[in-house]
Amino acid sequence: MKLSARNVLPGKVVRVTRGTTTAHVKIDLGGGKIVTASITNEAVRELRLKKGDRAYAVIKASDVMVAKD
Repeated sequence: MKLSARNVLPGKVVRVTRGTTTAHVKIDLGGGKIVTASITNEAVRELRLKKGDRAYAVIKASDVMVAKD
């Protein structure tokens, strides 16, 4: 697999939570670090993702916003 993304983080799927149209996939990177990805349910089916699978968190670009009063 070749990707243009520079951040490819190997890990293990620890949870797949499906919603109406999207799923949250938690990937344990080790050392207590977990990345959560929001992907379509269709992508979960196509990748056949399930708990215990080896997987990669691939980060091409990210915006993270946190606010608090």
